[in-house]
Amino acid sequence: MNELAGAEFDAVDPSTRQPFASVRETSADEVDAAVDAARSAQRSAAWRVPANRAGALHLLARAIEARADELATLECRDTGKPISQARADVTVTVRYFDFYAGLADKLLGTSIPLGPGFVDFTTREPWGVCAQIIPWNYPMQVLARCAAPALAAGNAVVLKPSELGSVTPVLIDQLAHAARLPEGIFKVVTGHGPVGERLVANEHVDFVTFVGSAAVGRKVATAAAGRLAPVQLELGGKSPNVVFADADLERAVPAIVKSLIQNAGQSCSAGSRLLVESSVHDELVQRVADVMRGLSIGPGSNDPDLGPLISEHQIERAEGMLRRAVSAGVHVELGGVRPEGLEDGWYMEPTILTDVVAGLEIFDEEVFGPVLSVSTFATEEQAVELANATPYGLVAAVWSRDISRAHRVAAEVQAGQVYINGYGVAGGIELPFGGMKRSGFGRGKGVEAMYSYTQIKNVCVVL
Repeated sequence: MNELAGAEFDAVDPSTRQPFASVRETSADEVDAAVDAARSAQRSAAWRVPANRAGALHLLARAIEARADELATLECRDTGKPISQARADVTVTVRYFDFYAGLADKLLGTSIPLGPGFVDFTTREPWGVCAQIIPWNYPMQVLARCAAPALAAGNAVVLKPSELGSVTPVLIDQLAHAARLPEGIFKVVTGHGPVGERLVANEHVDFVTFVGSAAVGRKVATAAAGRLAPVQLELGGKSPNVVFADADLERAVPAIVKSLIQNAGQSCSAGSRLLVESSVHDELVQRVADVMRGLSIGPGSNDPDLGPLISEHQIERAEGMLRRAVSAGVHVELGGVRPEGLEDGWYMEPTILTDVVAGLEIFDEEVFGPVLSVSTFATEEQAVELANATPYGLVAAVWSRDISRAHRVAAEVQAGQVYINGYGVAGGIELPFGGMKRSGFGRGKGVEAMYSYTQIKNVCVVL
């Protein structure tokens, strides 16, 4: 990695396939120096004071807010997402830092009654230096989701974004410096895989957070395990919308479509499986298809419903999965091709696949594109079985007017977050988020994220 010191790589606009910025690759020595600086800053007396941490995070939130238009424009160009989604990402990013600033002085301990002669209590203490590796689909949001609770809890953070989504994290790093966060307490390092490998391998990193694919998450966990560093993983998903015949379809259809096409389907929490009771299958598929036919596709700067995929590799991967699905007997109800007239970017039409059965690759694995797999069920038991039939367990939704049935199904579905008659909450900052099975372990968001970035110390005083 040392030979890459000073090298640069391009940030490419997926709408045009053209570079629009250059990002510097962090050298091995610079990664080590960032960890050393973080270690020193985290141990400072000033950073141990919750009010100081809260004040610093509020200042960073205001600095981000002041550059909202610039950040949204850069996020739009770097990831291809519609500009309205990029603006919403800035808003959520600000809210993360404000939310966790407000929790910085609320990590309370407990007292344990042992009887006369003892005073026993617990405290929550930070891990120390946290290494965080985040993906390209939501660079700002995921940066804030990971860094804000870790910093509020008293840790220092060295964060590596994906090489496909580094532009806004670099700017936020600069804003953190301008907002007078203690030198070294938060640092963004940039580059390809070896940069992340160097960071995870550093013996002075006390805690590792990874958000991304299950395949890479496995490698990160293995590397951290070699030196017994604790890890939090938020990995992929193949999340179902489970729709019963008595569901309110007027309400369900727009939510189903939005859960799929957000960020062109490039989201671990995308509602990429539709499990529908047989008696309403045809009607629901037709309704969803009608909405999807009316979606606009184009450059993020035009604020379409659907922007491009992130890269040629990603769209070729999605197309390969579609070809294999068709060979296995799956029917393409809608889409499945690159739209005409948009050859300058990596675009894919919203796609509906029917006759999808459990065990197929397209049923089990996330596409990370606007592809909806539709399967049918006849009974409540079959619905639960299908919902749990993939290796993942991140998000699920249950649609039914029978609230008792909806609760029963929600209780049986193996997912870290389950919605009833809805899918997602704007920002969702207050809601603990994380997966079961191959979707990972540990929880981001909410108060639970603060707990994740602390460890409990018990103090027993013998009087």
